[in-house]
Amino acid sequence: MSNSFYPWKVQNLPILGPLWRQIKAVPKPIPENSILLRVMVQGLVIVGIIAIDVAAGVATDELPLTFWAGPLSIIGAIWSWYNRYKRNLPAKFLLAIGMLLALAAFLSRLIGELNDTRLVLAELLIQLQVLHSFDLPMRKDLGYSMVIGLILLGVAGTISQTLTYGPVLLVFIVFAIPCLILDYRSRLGLHSKFFGNKSEFPKQRQPPKMSLLNATLSPKRLTILLLVIIGSGMAIFAFLPRLPGYQLRTFPVSSPINLDVENFDGRRITNPGYISQGRENEDASENSNGTNQESGPGNLDTTYYYGFNTKINQNLRGQLIPQVVMRVRSQAEGFWRVLAFDKYTGEGWEISRNDNTITLDRLHWSYQFSVNLRKNNYQNETKEVIQSYTVVSQLPNLIPALYEAIKVYFPTKKIAIDPDGNLRSPLELREGLTYTVISNVPYRDRSILAHTGTNYPESITKYYLQIPPEIAEKVRQKTEEILANKNQVAKASKPIISPYEKALYLAQYLKQNPNYKLQKAPPFLAEDEDLVSAFLFGYQNSPEGEKIMGGYGDHFSTVLTIMLRSIGIPARLVGGYAPGEFNPFTGLYVVKNTDAYMMTEVYFPEHGWFAFNPIPGMQLIPPSIEKNQTFTALITFWKWVASWLPSPVTGFLERSIGGIFRWILGIIGWFFALFFQGWQGIFGGLILATILAFLGWLLCIFWRKWRYGYWLSRLSPMESIYQQMLNLMASKGLVKHGFQTPFEYTKAIEEYNSTNEAEIIEEISQAYVGWRYGSKKVDLTRLKNLLRSLRRSIRGKLNSNTNPK
Repeated sequence: MSNSFYPWKVQNLPILGPLWRQIKAVPKPIPENSILLRVMVQGLVIVGIIAIDVAAGVATDELPLTFWAGPLSIIGAIWSWYNRYKRNLPAKFLLAIGMLLALAAFLSRLIGELNDTRLVLAELLIQLQVLHSFDLPMRKDLGYSMVIGLILLGVAGTISQTLTYGPVLLVFIVFAIPCLILDYRSRLGLHSKFFGNKSEFPKQRQPPKMSLLNATLSPKRLTILLLVIIGSGMAIFAFLPRLPGYQLRTFPVSSPINLDVENFDGRRITNPGYISQGRENEDASENSNGTNQESGPGNLDTTYYYGFNTKINQNLRGQLIPQVVMRVRSQAEGFWRVLAFDKYTGEGWEISRNDNTITLDRLHWSYQFSVNLRKNNYQNETKEVIQSYTVVSQLPNLIPALYEAIKVYFPTKKIAIDPDGNLRSPLELREGLTYTVISNVPYRDRSILAHTGTNYPESITKYYLQIPPEIAEKVRQKTEEILANKNQVAKASKPIISPYEKALYLAQYLKQNPNYKLQKAPPFLAEDEDLVSAFLFGYQNSPEGEKIMGGYGDHFSTVLTIMLRSIGIPARLVGGYAPGEFNPFTGLYVVKNTDAYMMTEVYFPEHGWFAFNPIPGMQLIPPSIEKNQTFTALITFWKWVASWLPSPVTGFLERSIGGIFRWILGIIGWFFALFFQGWQGIFGGLILATILAFLGWLLCIFWRKWRYGYWLSRLSPMESIYQQMLNLMASKGLVKHGFQTPFEYTKAIEEYNSTNEAEIIEEISQAYVGWRYGSKKVDLTRLKNLLRSLRRSIRGKLNSNTNPK
């Protein structure tokens, strides 16, 4: 039936008719016919989607994005290829509706992910790309897909916390290099010449199907280019300064955890490593039965650190099996503090004011808790340090943070804090949980802390000078004896008087004294035996004829804490994690359960608490904000190289390289200092910068000419003449493409040159072809004269064009 029988057609409607005719009048787009480019672009996009899955980590109850987005994107690309010559207007309207639905779904999800929208935005981008893949007629549409793939890779890089992102990045580069080459070739219009019909070429020379690919996409050239890019990227990455992050105040936090917290009072610490404790929820019973016991001799749990509990028992023996527990991104490394204890029990510690724990609420639209509840206004200078923690394996319901936390961004509705500043969660820290802490970390100035005095407030002396009376006197006598011996030796110098210097010396004494050995398995305490007494004076259960003193690492911290209390210096035991292993490629500290240990914190009036570590083999002063991570990748690489070199060579290189860097930094500092010396300094700096830029430009020109001359000198005379001719033509914009033969090139540029120039070009080309392919002898003298004539002719035209009368 004829179309005339349908008067309701769109073309006949009063409003849509003219619009439809305008759309039909628009010329059809020029399609992209390169199958190879389309395949490479699809590979690039799929790698970007896989990168999001790998970086984010997919929970077992979720379908990875790659499972549905990858196949749908491929199907869309195939459909788009077969319909590339059509307008596809109905499909475009359907795709527009689909994109609006995707936007609506995104906005609905965004409400619950206001704090960290990266994954939500990435999923929206993937959905739009899948829809977009059904409409890829032109090269610019493929370009949009390439950009989407790059954005997805960038988002994955901000989320990734492991080196599994590295192989995905390499695969992306493998796809990206051919994509860029093919896209550039398409922009130059070379696809039609290469992928065109054979009838377009003379019968005696059909188009070589792989000649163009072999010229720029050969495996050898791609491999070299890939190695150059990776090498350059690694070098830039190593020298790139690691400046403090978090310039934007949107911090990583997990999705809100909907948990009934009405009965949460923060008093209970749930450590699955302790007997008769487990996880709070019935659906997580695995590994809930620990072996740690709160009193008496026993075996340590091999998974969960014993020191995170309201009451800890240091009469346990055993070792942890190493496993990663969390990853930390921080502006500075430090001691990830978890728990502090104030009451010594004789075989361990407990929190005496556990019932004084208070709960904190947050606003329902914000993740922020304000935990800066201290009443003392300390005088020492502090620095704000932001840390983001991602839990890798289950931990107790204690929130690690740098001391002293002021704000916590946590996904539960409540958290708790006790009088010692320990932060607690309503539930255990489970795998995948992410939260952020802002801490005001105090600077540690020995000269200031050494003059703080002993005017301790009652709130400090009431809780942090407690010692069991059975051991108080003999521990005090031992401590004063150690300090007296030091002062007797140091009569000629300055004796130890201040609490800071006493704490420092006692920590060094325990660390270095050979009588107090670091024991992997010291004897169990006898009934009613005190740990500190056994450590200092010998265990009652020592083998016959042998006197064992010392203990495992945490015992050293316990002994230092009690020794300081015995001479009137307030101290407490604090547990947490060492910084862990810093990964320069991810910028994260990888923390294991074996990084957990105890230290001694000492109180200094008007300045607060500072830690001392008496454990042998560890730093006496824990790492803090005095250190920065600006060039950590370069430092890590240098340490690896230095480990293979002899010490004299290492020292010489460190002095030499250090001197060079100091000289360079001194010059840079002097230059920038000019701009802060008034108008004269500013003008002087600008003049100097202009002179340096001009000299750099001259040096660049000289280098390019020298390199070109050096390259010509390595060629045969005939090859050199021909290449110089091509260079002269390129200066006119007539570049020879790799797929063109010398005669094709001569014919293509004939109309752009004068008759004399065309004759010279043809004679040099004929001589070159005869020499290269026919081994014919050439008259080099004549050819050099012709080349000089051609150079004079071209330069004369260029001069006349640049200097018109």
